[in-house]
Amino acid sequence: MSAPIFKEIDSHGITDVPGFRASGVHCDVRQKGNDQLDLGIIFSENPCSVAGTFTRNRIKAAPVLKCMELLDGDDPIHGVVANSGNANACTGVEGLANAAAMTEQAEEYLCGQGGKLLVCSTGRIGRQLPMKEVRKGVELAVGHLTDDSTGGKNFAKCILTSDTREKKITVVVESESGDSVTLAGVAKGAGMIRPDMATMLAFLATDLKISQVDLQTELGLAVKTSFNAITVDGDMSTNDTVLCFANGVGSVNWNSASGSFKEAFREALDLVCKRLAKLIVGDGEKITKVVTLKIETAESENSALEVAYAIAHSPLVKSSWAGSDPNWGRVVAAAGYSGVPVVENDLRMFYDDVLVFEKGLPVDVNLPKWQTVVDQKEFVIRLDLGMGEASAELIASDLTPEYINFNMKE
Repeated sequence: MSAPIFKEIDSHGITDVPGFRASGVHCDVRQKGNDQLDLGIIFSENPCSVAGTFTRNRIKAAPVLKCMELLDGDDPIHGVVANSGNANACTGVEGLANAAAMTEQAEEYLCGQGGKLLVCSTGRIGRQLPMKEVRKGVELAVGHLTDDSTGGKNFAKCILTSDTREKKITVVVESESGDSVTLAGVAKGAGMIRPDMATMLAFLATDLKISQVDLQTELGLAVKTSFNAITVDGDMSTNDTVLCFANGVGSVNWNSASGSFKEAFREALDLVCKRLAKLIVGDGEKITKVVTLKIETAESENSALEVAYAIAHSPLVKSSWAGSDPNWGRVVAAAGYSGVPVVENDLRMFYDDVLVFEKGLPVDVNLPKWQTVVDQKEFVIRLDLGMGEASAELIASDLTPEYINFNMKE
């Protein structure tokens, strides 16, 4: 028997996974009279094990609260209804009722006795959903459900807000016996991006047979180093949601799977989440740079993250990235005020693999190489703290004048 492997395939979205149908339609949730897709459904005839992670913002949107309530219950869950263009956040009792109404209409068409759908929204905060349009959209989305590539692609489009492109990935994991499961993911996110989580929605689906408890464990591990390790602007949203649906129609059962298959599936799930997370940062509002911060030889993972966030959220640092300026001093200064008791003479900093700073002094002879690195659209900053053996990684972006202009008004 060969060892389990996973491979990436050309992605059409959620409908790459057997047993899932999807749709994306236009119903003018934004009430702007355009033809942008803005409401969609993911649906499985088989009830699903579902895992979810949500924003840690204490102000949570109505759909987030509805999802959390359903995941704590025992009702069979078959999928999700999602819309863009309106966050249904800070909308009170009416907003909660509208979130429920979105799912109830679709459930009546699709789910049978006791079956439930989750609900997600993204967009402008503080406005009630235009329920006349939403009801029309739900009816259209039910009618357009399909398991072909059109359904997957249209769902990936309908959740976009200020995004400039779809974000999707599909992998197939093969077991030792030749059986396989498929794992697909789609996401949206471009602005108000900060871990725990960002203004982002991500939907994953697989045909693996796995319990909700086990799926929640695996998703939690993957989210920690992906969606919870990105930042664009440091703002935390009210609507952030990652949902993973497992409908169990495939031939592999997690309980009886080998340890090597489980490891391969974990690696695949990690890849899917990290790829989607990086696509979110790469599509950040008006950004020009994607910078991976690797903080190493720290006392703890938490202290490494404190240093990373201090660097990633410094307007001076982010502005220098936008200007392709190898201003390493701003990076070191941010580490110094992070709250972690770093020692100047113990620090070592690199642009990619080019040494920048060591023993309290810059390595000026490498200046031309620094410039070559920071001229790139993507590069790595590695900072060794010289304090221990822990490390952390964070994907960040620059800050451009265009970002400010874009967000001055909606």
